[in-house]
Amino acid sequence: MAKNQNKTVETDASVTNFLNSLAEKKKKDDCITVKELMEKITGEPAKMWGTSIVGFGTYHYKYDSGREGDFLKVGFSPRAQNLTLYIMPGFERYEDYMAKLGKYKTGKSCLYIKKIEDVDTEILKNLIKDSYDYMTNKYG
Repeated sequence: MAKNQNKTVETDASVTNFLNSLAEKKKKDDCITVKELMEKITGEPAKMWGTSIVGFGTYHYKYDSGREGDFLKVGFSPRAQNLTLYIMPGFERYEDYMAKLGKYKTGKSCLYIKKIEDVDTEILKNLIKDSYDYMTNKYG
């Protein structure tokens, strides 16, 4: 059985150093805001995952194929085009929030926003909380 085949794993790198290394002030400020929101909501410390993802909490998954590993419950990454938030359950169960959130795009489990002012932060907090709670209830 293959375990921990993820390319992206939790590291001991400093989240503070990573965020301070961001050249674009607006992106850095938005990331600090999201970090503080996620810390407060999850009660978890921010941890680096790979070289560019900040994650909160972990869960263990195991697929029918035998592949298994650990990954973050919620997190974010400052990408070139967007601030990417990782909402691991995806968005189907959160249609009400998505309708009220504001300006964004999504991938399977990725919420892409240009800047924090583009979204309603109260709705964003609810989305993060419900996503984190779902992952905690499902995976412990």
